[in-house]
Amino acid sequence: MSSLFNTNFLFASLVWGSIGLGYFIYGKKQRSWVPMSVGALMMAASYFAGSALKMSLICIGLMAAAFFMYKLGY
Repeated sequence: MSSLFNTNFLFASLVWGSIGLGYFIYGKKQRSWVPMSVGALMMAASYFAGSALKMSLICIGLMAAAFFMYKLGY
């Protein structure tokens, strides 16, 4: 429970949640399911990650997956 009030965790949650919201809005406006789902998963990562490092690694992995899926034409 104390990790939820850690300043690093709160800052990482703010940053990755904001980027995830941007992905979600972009995907919704473009009617593309890849960025929209990646954005939703990035926003949800703060609920499931136990630390700021895990959250950052998950979100970076999601962004890389979205990039490669976009390049493959999904």
